[in-house]
Amino acid sequence: FPLGENNFKCLLEELQKAKHYIFMEYFIIKQGEMWDSVKQLLADKAKEGVDVRLIYDDVGCAMWLPSRFINEMEELGIKVAPFNPIVPLLNLRQNNRDHRKITIIDGHTGFTGGINLADEYINKVSPFGHWKDTGIMLKGDAVWNLTLMFLQTWRMLKKEEDNYSLYTPMKHKNTPFLSDGYIQPYGDTPVDDEITGENIYLNMINKAKHYVYITTPYLIIDNEMVTALTLAAKSGIDVRIITPGVPDKKLVYMVTQSYYYQLIKAGVRLYQYTPGFIHAKTVVVDDTVATVGTINFDYRSLYLHFECGVWMFNCGTIYEIKDDFIRTLTLCD
Repeated sequence: FPLGENNFKCLLEELQKAKHYIFMEYFIIKQGEMWDSVKQLLADKAKEGVDVRLIYDDVGCAMWLPSRFINEMEELGIKVAPFNPIVPLLNLRQNNRDHRKITIIDGHTGFTGGINLADEYINKVSPFGHWKDTGIMLKGDAVWNLTLMFLQTWRMLKKEEDNYSLYTPMKHKNTPFLSDGYIQPYGDTPVDDEITGENIYLNMINKAKHYVYITTPYLIIDNEMVTALTLAAKSGIDVRIITPGVPDKKLVYMVTQSYYYQLIKAGVRLYQYTPGFIHAKTVVVDDTVATVGTINFDYRSLYLHFECGVWMFNCGTIYEIKDDFIRTLTLCD
C-alpha cells in the first residue's frame, strides 16, 4: 500500500471477515476516526466470540489514550496488554519500546508496515503536511512469522501459555494460497545478540549491483551503515534516499541532515519529500529484493526497539515498491 489511506480501507475490510481471532500490536494508538472505526469493529467481533487481543506501547500511547483505556477495552471484550509500562523510576529498560505495527486475522491474513492507528497516518489530520507511509498485506504461510512474533510478546507480557498450533495459517483456511516469489517476515529485538534489522539492510546494500532505493523518516546511522552506503555509491551503484521535507521532530531532523554532506560527497543522492512528512521504511534493490516494515534508519529502531519487517525476493510487489519510489521522487527536492 503506497499510502495509509489505502492500507486502512483494506484493513477494515479484512477485520470484518474475522471469524476466530484478531491480534493487533501497535506503537501508537490515538483517539480519532481511524481508531474509533477499528475499535468498533473489534468490539463487534468480540461480541461474536472472536478472540480479540491488543498490545500497545505504553510510551508511544502515553499522551493519547485515556487513563481508563484498559478497563474500557476489557468491558468491550477486548484483551489488552501494555508493553513495558511507564514506571516513575530511572530505568534503562524504558528505552526498549515496541515499535511494531502488526495485525493478524485468523492466522492467514496479516498486515505490517509503518502505519500506526492514528488519524495523521491516513491524512485525516495534517500536523506535518501530507503524511506519506507504506504498508503491506500478506496472505498465506508467511503470516505465521507475524503470528509467532505477537504470541511470543503476548506470553512475555501476560505470562499466558498458548498452544501455537491453534494459530497456524492453514488452521482456518482450507483452500491453497497463491505463491509469488519468496516472502520472509522477520522480527528484531534488543534482547538477543542479533541486530536483524540492520543486518538485513546491510546485506541488501552490500549485494546491490545496479541500484538501492531507500525511504526513511530518520537517517541517524552508525559507521557500518555509512560505509555500506558510501562504498556502494563510489562503486557506481545508484543510491538514493528519500527523507522528509517537513519534520515531525526538529532536533531529529537536524541530526538527519547532518549526515547529508558525507553521503552526498560519496555520490549518494538525497531527496526531501516536499509535501510533508515521509514515514515509510522501504528498501528496494535491483528489481530483485525489497523490504517493507517498521524499522527506521536510526539508532533507536536498529538497536533499542522491538521491530518487524517483510523481506521479499523475486515477487511482483517489488515492482510496486519501486514504482512508488519513482513516483515519490517527483514530489521531492
